[in-house]
Amino acid sequence: MRISVLGAGAWGTALAVQAAARHEVLLWARDAGQAQALRAQRRNERYLPGVELPAALAVASDFDAALAHARAGLLVIATPMSGLRGMLQRLPEGARALWLCKGFEADTGRLGHEIAREVCPSAATGVLSGPSFAAEVAQLKPTALVAASADAALCELAVQAFHGEALRVYTSADPVGVEVGGAVKNVLAIATGLCDGLELGLNARAALITRGLAEMTRLGVALGAQVETFMGLSGLGDLVLTATGELSRNRRVGLQLAAGQTLPEVLTHLGHVAEGVYSAATVLRRARDRAVQMPITEAVVAVLEGRLAPTDAVWQLMQRAPNTERYS
Repeated sequence: MRISVLGAGAWGTALAVQAAARHEVLLWARDAGQAQALRAQRRNERYLPGVELPAALAVASDFDAALAHARAGLLVIATPMSGLRGMLQRLPEGARALWLCKGFEADTGRLGHEIAREVCPSAATGVLSGPSFAAEVAQLKPTALVAASADAALCELAVQAFHGEALRVYTSADPVGVEVGGAVKNVLAIATGLCDGLELGLNARAALITRGLAEMTRLGVALGAQVETFMGLSGLGDLVLTATGELSRNRRVGLQLAAGQTLPEVLTHLGHVAEGVYSAATVLRRARDRAVQMPITEAVVAVLEGRLAPTDAVWQLMQRAPNTERYS
């Protein structure tokens, strides 16, 4: 199979490395200088240091060439959420494409499948998501993902492309749930980082993750998702990984905010995109549009916007009135 991965960040590079052993894979980099460095060094030291690029992996900066390479195969969009619309607008007729980004579009509040429905309704599109740190995927450590689309044939194509000894790919007909899980878990990981940074304890962390899952599920169901999706890889699985894993950028944002750094300082030191920072306000806006209560998300937004100190956010959550435990 011919696969073109559009975006040479950490995740795009990792998936290209994973697939290059079995398929004809081309990794597209937006910047010609970066593409040249990748070809020369056979490493992506900026985004995925220490990982060798297979000799069979092609690298290019010519976008049309990348599209042509996968004309009868699969396109994988590996840009941040902010770049997804532009990529989808450039898809050729009859394209089959999966995106890897997780979040809501900042100015419109749309999820990936909503953007695709608007700009390329005739294309076969979906999302590939789940609990996955790029470095571990590139190192061929066991990982499980889920490919979600209304197009069952596209899901099966994703299995053919990426399912192997070190990477399991499950399929789902619920792209709404998979995308909501992938977006909201980043916001909740910031909350868990705040919790851990304030040294509130393991009890607090467990409660926060569990009640965060309830928030995620409520929003997803309100947007048309299936409850069961949030018990799977893109819901509970991705939430646990991102909220507790040492490689989580979103968790690191919370840790550093709890240590007293300002948000601009945190983002400068981070050096990579932390989607939860950019998605939090949009998540809250869509929740309010559907009258969905998301108190943890609301507290994270207040901290990110500088309206609440981390300790005050904890106090505010703990002062909420008693309630019945429910998930939808």
